[in-house]
Amino acid sequence: MQLRYAMTGLVVTLALAGCQRTAYDYNSGSNVGPAPLTAQPVPSVQGGQLPPVNNSQFPAAPATTAPMPGAQPGAMAANALDVTKESMVGSWRVNGSCDMFLTLTNLGSGSRGGTRGCVGELTAMGSWEVAGKQVLLKDRSGNQLGSVYKTADNRFQGQTSTGQQISLSR
Repeated sequence: MQLRYAMTGLVVTLALAGCQRTAYDYNSGSNVGPAPLTAQPVPSVQGGQLPPVNNSQFPAAPATTAPMPGAQPGAMAANALDVTKESMVGSWRVNGSCDMFLTLTNLGSGSRGGTRGCVGELTAMGSWEVAGKQVLLKDRSGNQLGSVYKTADNRFQGQTSTGQQISLSR
């Protein structure tokens, strides 16, 4: 029986003797790392004058940003469904491409809200509030960024103050 324990101990000792430490030793003065890469040749750079810009190849910028037809807030309000603040709380998908999060935590005159992954004006959203049948989206200073109206269960339509369409769904 003792021979069995002695043999087990010998096997464990031999197994551990084959192991070595692979972690970096911070106390050693040598920094053993991969060899540096050799520089690759770079072609020469040419300099010169660029041709003048031909403005006729670019379209003219729009003079005003008009809202899209059928998206005027007054027209939407007439067909809007009733909305409560509590029914808005949670996560919403905006235009099928980014997320909006609405809470009941007070922030100024409204409640805290924000977006993730959105572009344009909605990136500045910081709060929201329900006013009648519309939901007002505001920045952190309280300036209105846009509004949406309930068109169906878990579906809202509206626009930003510059006319960008907003669609909320979940």
